[in-house]
Amino acid sequence: MSRRLKALMVLSENWTLRPEPSIADLVTLAVAAEEAGVDGVMMSDHVVLGPSSGSAGLPFNMRDYAYPGNQDPDSPWPSPYMVLAAIAGRTTALRLVVGALIAPLRNPLVSAKDLATLDQLSRGRLVVLPTVSWHEEEFAAVGVPFSKRGAILDEQLQIWQRAWRDAPMNFQGEHFVINDVWCTPRPYRPGGPTLWFGGSSLHPAVVRRLVAYGQGFNPLGQPLAEELDILRDAMAAAGRSMDEIEMVGGLRGVFATPDSVASLEDAIDALEGQVASGYTTFCFKPSMYTDDAGEVPEICRRVVAALDALGNA
Repeated sequence: MSRRLKALMVLSENWTLRPEPSIADLVTLAVAAEEAGVDGVMMSDHVVLGPSSGSAGLPFNMRDYAYPGNQDPDSPWPSPYMVLAAIAGRTTALRLVVGALIAPLRNPLVSAKDLATLDQLSRGRLVVLPTVSWHEEEFAAVGVPFSKRGAILDEQLQIWQRAWRDAPMNFQGEHFVINDVWCTPRPYRPGGPTLWFGGSSLHPAVVRRLVAYGQGFNPLGQPLAEELDILRDAMAAAGRSMDEIEMVGGLRGVFATPDSVASLEDAIDALEGQVASGYTTFCFKPSMYTDDAGEVPEICRRVVAALDALGNA
């Protein structure tokens, strides 16, 4: 049976492209991605980085993904809100993914307003992956207790849900108390933007948030079949089906040397296992496969064509 497999271009981290894309260039690349048939673009998030962000050492090859502990503190992380708002005005169908948004770093009413506004600008194309993240110095810099970040996120998700639905809204929690406020405008989509969840493991908190709020699962790596069974059972217990969850995988380049680009064909060939496991949307970062910014549109076309072929196989 054929099925549509979707391409999701990672806009963050394309630092090794030459010329190095400016923030305005990221918008242009997103427009080219839509023209090539890419389904969405993804911007990740950091407010600040401290010295320990590179404590695990920099990647073997700087074209690889940024992971916890392998990031130069001087790495550029533009505001995902601002970049995606600009892209919303230049595109018509491209999904705009904030993945991941370090939600506990922000006041939940402020983020509810910003996300609702971005959802309005994009006419319902916004996807948000809220996360607790990993960098303790970042939390200290903005005055948020690192050890409480999971509990803060849980309250924020409830506040978002109410802010996007109720008028006025109220909330009584350990970290936030809100009485009789209106948070407008409402999002374009009833109930708010699409929410995905993910992380380095499918731990109980991620399962709980997915079941309660999630429409997509975007892990860092590929969970074991046993972990997905836990999620499937939890969804069923809540009266939900895994068919309601968009499974987001990804292409991963393999680098022979610190200076080489990866083979796009090899990365595509490695997707068959993910497709067989039910993944339907696949992230790719163009700078893994080329150093030339001018070749990004062609990379997009090749990824889209390969996913079309896989979906029809």
